[in-house]
Amino acid sequence: MKEAKGFFGELVIRFLGWVGLDKTVYRRLHNVTIELPDGTTQIDHVFVSRYGIFVVETKTLKGWIFGSERNATWTQKLYKQTFKFQNPLRQNYKHVKALEQVLGVDTRNIHSVVACAGSAELKTAMPDNVTVGYGYVRYIKRFQDLVWTDSEVDEIAGRLRSSRLAPTRETHRRHVAHLKERHGQEPSVKPVGKRRRVEPALGLDDDIKDE
Repeated sequence: MKEAKGFFGELVIRFLGWVGLDKTVYRRLHNVTIELPDGTTQIDHVFVSRYGIFVVETKTLKGWIFGSERNATWTQKLYKQTFKFQNPLRQNYKHVKALEQVLGVDTRNIHSVVACAGSAELKTAMPDNVTVGYGYVRYIKRFQDLVWTDSEVDEIAGRLRSSRLAPTRETHRRHVAHLKERHGQEPSVKPVGKRRRVEPALGLDDDIKDE
């Protein structure tokens, strides 16, 4: 059930990007897995544009969410239960650095965005790049300073397509195996209290081709 919700949240965020971001301006890549010296990293969505690169980390959440940019973990309150999960901004920092390494572009032109799907309410002050629903599209559209030409955008998007691993279930399985080897069987969300709830580190893999 949790994986199905995560996959649905991915599709919602993807659909909002399809509706709100002109595909002739924003080159869209989804489920991007990159091989690094210490294993692999998997990025939910990447939008390459003349205004920079936008790296989107999707979280499907409900309930009240508490956290800050500097906290290692954030807190989810759902009815009478409390859960801890890794700060998604920290997760996305690795994605940004991976793209900087692979593409050789200035990290100042790579922008981290967290997009929350579901019925989550952010109960503490968050940075502008932590968004809910369509908010991530509005955040991306705020960037209007030109940093690349259209031909440079095409070249960067092409370089990313050729650098990524094939978006297949086998690639996803290898990535999950790497996470288990690196982190063991620790859940990505840890409950606080007596009840235990184990959340998988990743949602379902997405085999849809680049748009």
